[in-house]
Amino acid sequence: MALNSLSGRFLMLTIAFVMLAEVLIFVPSIARFREDFLLSRLERAQIASLALLAAEDMLDEELEAELLQNAGVFNVVLRRDQSRQLVLSSPVPGPIQKSFDLRDATPWQLMRDAAARLIDTEDRIIRVMGDPVKEAGSLIEVTMATAPLRMAMIDYGLRILALSAVISVITALMLFLAVRRILVTPIRRVVDAMQSYAFAPEDARRIIVPSSSVAELREAEIALQTMETQLTTALRQKERLAQLGGAVAKISHDLRNILTTAQLFADRMEGSEDPTVKRAAPKIVGSISRAVNLCENTLAFGKAEEPAPMLNRVALAVIINEVVDSERLATVDHDISFSEDVPAGMVLRADSEQLFRVISNLIRNARQAIVASGKTGEICIHADEDAQNWTIQISDTGPGLPPKAREHLFQPFQGGTRKGGTGLGLAISAELIRGHGGRLELLATGEEGTVFKITLPKEVDDFEEAAQ
Repeated sequence: MALNSLSGRFLMLTIAFVMLAEVLIFVPSIARFREDFLLSRLERAQIASLALLAAEDMLDEELEAELLQNAGVFNVVLRRDQSRQLVLSSPVPGPIQKSFDLRDATPWQLMRDAAARLIDTEDRIIRVMGDPVKEAGSLIEVTMATAPLRMAMIDYGLRILALSAVISVITALMLFLAVRRILVTPIRRVVDAMQSYAFAPEDARRIIVPSSSVAELREAEIALQTMETQLTTALRQKERLAQLGGAVAKISHDLRNILTTAQLFADRMEGSEDPTVKRAAPKIVGSISRAVNLCENTLAFGKAEEPAPMLNRVALAVIINEVVDSERLATVDHDISFSEDVPAGMVLRADSEQLFRVISNLIRNARQAIVASGKTGEICIHADEDAQNWTIQISDTGPGLPPKAREHLFQPFQGGTRKGGTGLGLAISAELIRGHGGRLELLATGEEGTVFKITLPKEVDDFEEAAQ
C-alpha cells in the first residue's frame, strides 16, 4: 500500500487525527490525575491525623513518622473549630516554594499546573490545601515533595499514550477497511471501467453499468455511462461519415476533372456566332462553374480536420488591408465601397492564416450578396477590444440572408447564403474560430443588411462557453 494512494493517505490521516484527539484528551487527563493524586495525599494525611487525635497524642515518634511516611507528606495541619493545629510534623528538607489550593482551582489552572510539573525536573517542596473528607474540619494542609508526584504523572502519562496508540491504530484500521470497502473499491472499479472503455470505445459492451450503492458514486457512474454511450454513438457516426466522406471526395475529384474539361469547351462556345448558342453558353458556363466550385469545396471539407491554430501576435490591420485590397479588385465593375474602422496598433493572438481565411470568406460573401442585388452597397469592418475579448464586426448593406440560410447558417451543405452556394464557407469559418476558443455569430440580418461578429477571447476562463 503506497502512501501516495488514496488508501494509504487516508490511513495516515486517520492515525494522525486520532492521535491528535488523544493528545487533546491527554492534557485534561493528566491534570485530573494530578488532582486525584494530591487529594489522595490529603485523605491519607487526614486519616493519619485522626488516628493521632484518637490516641490523644499517646503515639511515639516512630509511629508518627510511619504515619507521615504512609501518607507521603512531611507535615499535616488541620483546622477544626476555628483553630489551626499542627497535628503531625517531621523535618522538612527545604523551604516551601509554592502553595496549591485545591478548593477553588479551575480546570485551566489544573492543566497549567500539571504541565508545569511535568516540565520541571527538580524535586521541590510544596504546600497543598483542601477540604477534609466527611467534613472533619474546615481545612487540611500538608507539605510534600514533588518528585513522587512527577514520577506518578510520567508513569500514568506513558500508560495513557500507549493506550492511545493502540486505540489509534485499531480505529484507523477499522476506518481504513470501512472506507476502502465503501469508497476506494468502488472508485477503483470505476477507474478500471474507464480504462477498459478507453481500450476499445467502439465496443458497447465496455460501457459501465452503474452498480454502486453510494449515492454520489452512483451519480458519477450514471454520468460516465451517459458520456460513454454518447461517445460510442458519435464514434460510429463519425466512422460512417468518414466512409461516406471518402466516397464523396473520390466522386468529387473525378467529377471536378470532368467538369473542368466541360468548362473549357463551354468557354469556347461563348465565341460562337450562333444566337442560340450565345444565349445558352453563359448559363452553361455558370452552371459548370457552380458545379466545379461545389466539388472544390466538398474536397476541402472532406479532408482531415483543420490543424490546431498556431497562435501568435498578429496585427489585425495588416490582415484586414490585405483582404480588402483583394476584394476591391473583384469590384471594379460594381459600385461597392469598403470602410475600415480598425485601430492601427491593435494586436491580437491568433493564427494569421486561419483568421485571414475567415475574414476573407465573410467579406467575400458580403460582396457577392451586394453584387447579386444589383445595387450599390458598402462593407464595413469594425474592430474593438476590452479586458476579456477582441471583437471584429463585418457588416454590409446587402439584401440580408434568405430564411433557409438563417435556419441552417453554420451547417455544411445547408446554410448557403446565396443561390448555388454550399454553406461550407461559413461552416469552416465557424470551426476555425472555435479552434481559437472564440465564436462566430450572426448579429443581425434583414433588408438593411447583415452583421457578423467574431469574438476571440484573450484568456479562456469559461471552458464550457468556449467549446460552444
